[in-house]
Amino acid sequence: MCNTALEDFSRDCPPPSSDSTSESAEYDSAITSLESMLDANLQNIYLRLLRNYSSQAIAKYKAQSADSLSSTAIEAAEELFTTKANAATRPSGDWSYVSERKSLRSHLNDLSSSSKRLTDFQLKAAREQSQAMQFLQMQQQQLQQVQMQLYGANSPWNFGFAYRIPDSNVNLSGQYQQGKGNVQLSCVPDDYAAMLGPNGFTNGVGPGNLGLSVNLSV
Repeated sequence: MCNTALEDFSRDCPPPSSDSTSESAEYDSAITSLESMLDANLQNIYLRLLRNYSSQAIAKYKAQSADSLSSTAIEAAEELFTTKANAATRPSGDWSYVSERKSLRSHLNDLSSSSKRLTDFQLKAAREQSQAMQFLQMQQQQLQQVQMQLYGANSPWNFGFAYRIPDSNVNLSGQYQQGKGNVQLSCVPDDYAAMLGPNGFTNGVGPGNLGLSVNLSV
């Protein structure tokens, strides 16, 4: 762009045809001033481009670091920035992206360190959770062993029953679970007797109005 503008200027304002030293010097000074002005304006755009390329490189690092090593993602991000920065750098000027590249590298290293600390924290939490589960399983096994020593081998069956003596508030219930059984006799008023009709809902359910429920866990 700069060279095209200088060529247009030289075509519209050709250099002096005389051999006057002063005219040649004045013409050269005008060319130099024009080039400096164009270079300054373009360099401002160049610096904005470098910031844009840095943002693109950081986005590439974040996208690639999830599926690859952090060092590989950093190299890919730097390669993207360097390729675009080289293409935008004016060869004949004093343009340079060394400072921006160092800043990008520092930022990528900070992101890598933060990601590594987060990964280490997650792994540590997972290990602690696994150790806690192993400890609970060990405690459960020890408790089962103590129960077996005290009550013998656990039965895989669990039973429960309940029986109410007809026309009374006496309720008999029992339970057998994990090799232990208990029987409970209680006096509980039947609040729903009036809703069951004169003969009661339990007539005909089973011999002696005995009900049985079975729960099987596989």
